Amino acid sequence: MNPGYETFEHGADIGVRGIGKTLEEAFINAAKALFSLVVINLEEVRPEREVSFEISADTLEDLFVEWLNRLLTEAGMENLVFCQFDCKIENLNLKGQAKGEPIDEERHELGVEVKGATYTMLKVERVNDLWIAQCVVDV
Repeated sequence: MNPGYETFEHGADIGVRGIGKTLEEAFINAAKALFSLVVINLEEVRPEREVSFEISADTLEDLFVEWLNRLLTEAGMENLVFCQFDCKIENLNLKGQAKGEPIDEERHELGVEVKGATYTMLKVERVNDLWIAQCVVDV
């Protein structure tokens, strides 16, 4: 297993999984997995606009779901698609940033509409020297 991201089938929905050497890297890679569902050619998205936010939760799992849902909310409010992410996690508090651009149907190959991250198959755990953060998203 190497750091990165992937999606996986789950009934009518789709799972996202981020793998990283740090907890933050796993969260960031899961965000990439999430937005790779929204825009198939994610590598074509330009980091032209940035949004920043802070969130808190009672558990790492809750923080992960909040992270993904906040990214979806921020993207939806401005009709953006994000391609670059950063976050710092300390004591179940997350300071995050995402960069992207408005969706352009002429340049972006649209995938599926992701409605939200769920608690289905949710886990945030350390396996040997890597972190894994995953859940199923409602599409």
